[in-house]
Amino acid sequence: MKHLHYILLLLTFSVFAQENIKAELKNKIDMKVDSIFGIDNFEAIFYTLNNSLIKKQDNKLLKYSNLQLGTITSANSFNPLKINVFYKAFNTVTILDNRLAEIYKIDFNQTKPYKNVSHVSTGSDSTIWVFNQDLMQLELYKYKTNTIRAKTLPIESNVLDMTSNYNSCWLLTKKFIYKYNYFGSLISKTDNVGYTNIKENNENIVLKKDNTLFYLAKDTETIKPINITNLLISQFLVTNQFVYIYTDGLLHQYQLKLK
Repeated sequence: MKHLHYILLLLTFSVFAQENIKAELKNKIDMKVDSIFGIDNFEAIFYTLNNSLIKKQDNKLLKYSNLQLGTITSANSFNPLKINVFYKAFNTVTILDNRLAEIYKIDFNQTKPYKNVSHVSTGSDSTIWVFNQDLMQLELYKYKTNTIRAKTLPIESNVLDMTSNYNSCWLLTKKFIYKYNYFGSLISKTDNVGYTNIKENNENIVLKKDNTLFYLAKDTETIKPINITNLLISQFLVTNQFVYIYTDGLLHQYQLKLK
């Protein structure tokens, strides 16, 4: 019986090993920043430092700051021509171009009806996804006309994180992971078993739980752990088949070995 037990144990470990996604360390970059929020296909790095938003590319720096709006809560560079910067304390979003020049400002305190926004992410054209905290609804907001292009039914639990592309938006709540299309229709709903952060790239999802990253491929339901060990994950980003992890002043670049 002991031999049988060991054989079953080895088979179990073998199955889990096969389900892991391997990641190869490609580069380390020294960076002392407050937060990193984007890396585009041209290797431009977007980050915040001393409450300023900075774009670094080819050792050239562009900088944006708006001290009147307080601390930057989040920023999104999915569309590098329309970067959105969210100031939660002032319930305000600024839209920047690729030179970090302000091209639009959205003050939700002044919109009618009033919106109490907790999360912001990129949409298509002149839209952004916003989570209306008072209504507990996700809205696709067209900021130039102050209209709602789409909205969802109320969400059942508090939102932890949000990510999007031009076609879809994912909400990570304490209970579930929701995926919506740009009509506001629910595409999928998955139990949240302890994930706290979510990122999207090409419809693929990376989730963080404790100090481990997990990968959910497009059009699949199997969430697989990414084999990155012995590294404290303070922040992470995803660009194509690369995962970037920032911790202790170092930005680690890993290439995912996807089959």
